[in-house]
Amino acid sequence: MKRINHIIAAIALSAATYITAGAADNNAAEGKERGYLTINRQTAEAHIGFLASDELQGREAGYPSGRIAANYAEACLRATGLEPWDGKTYRQPFAAYRRERQKKGRYTVHPDSIARLEQEVHQKLPLTNIMGRITGKNPDEYVIIGAHFDHLGTDPLLDGDQIYNGADDNASGVAAVLQIARAFVESGVQPERTVIFALWDGEEKGLLGSEHFMLQWPEPSKIKGYLNFDMIGRNNDESNPEHVVYFYTEAHPAFEQWLRNDITERGLRLKPNYRPWDRPIGGGDNGSFAKRDVPVIWYHTDGHPDYHMPSDHTDRINWDKTVDITRAAYLNLWNLANMPAY
Repeated sequence: MKRINHIIAAIALSAATYITAGAADNNAAEGKERGYLTINRQTAEAHIGFLASDELQGREAGYPSGRIAANYAEACLRATGLEPWDGKTYRQPFAAYRRERQKKGRYTVHPDSIARLEQEVHQKLPLTNIMGRITGKNPDEYVIIGAHFDHLGTDPLLDGDQIYNGADDNASGVAAVLQIARAFVESGVQPERTVIFALWDGEEKGLLGSEHFMLQWPEPSKIKGYLNFDMIGRNNDESNPEHVVYFYTEAHPAFEQWLRNDITERGLRLKPNYRPWDRPIGGGDNGSFAKRDVPVIWYHTDGHPDYHMPSDHTDRINWDKTVDITRAAYLNLWNLANMPAY
């Protein structure tokens, strides 16, 4: 508990300092740079180290370990100085349902499916998304940045390490969202569009958190872009440690040009595999947005032998790449939030 309190106190002190500075400095370029400079390895190590520690017991959705991760994410968003995502709360509680376990079946959050399941013996899993926002000058247009915080929990029958720590999957993505949230606040600049910073629950059980969010969202057309992180901390090929896959909606070629320009201008140590896609659905939370025609950017560093294994540990993270992806995504999000058109 002392460890988490120290992390949150440091974030809160830093945010308070920069909010004051930002109020006196309306220069957007200077604010953008000020935010960029806050993204660093030390903060990435603090977030990932906590979320992927053995004490978090694998952060399984609906279980006590998952609730601890949710509490941590909420505390960090509060300390950073974000507003509640809906003006009232940082949480979006919901439940996922599935048939009694012997009958098999996947969890669902769709209201029609839930209504049918309620008529028979079923399982009910309590979950919650964690979100904060910065209200834009145009409050009716939104951009969202997200990552799932849940993982696979534990397996008491495993011989040896029984904890699925999930350092890469997806403590790395959560750390990126939290760092970028802090950077936006510390810029002191109000974006043109409202920005929602989202940490999704239940991804490992079927993209449940992001799907629930979009089922409840009244007008998908008001979401002008979604940026997703899912596994941004590892090397697929140790001989190519700067490799990153950059999926994006093909109808928006500017998304690729942004990253190309930023790599050149900022000296980011990234070698992207650019993958334009008409609807970047794949296996991540970006799918909940892409299938509703929301433009998507998705960072991913490809598979590795520790994927969905207890060996996905913090000491295997490529910190330089994780930080540079976070910096690149901060610049992406700045464009999504502020450019009139793309």
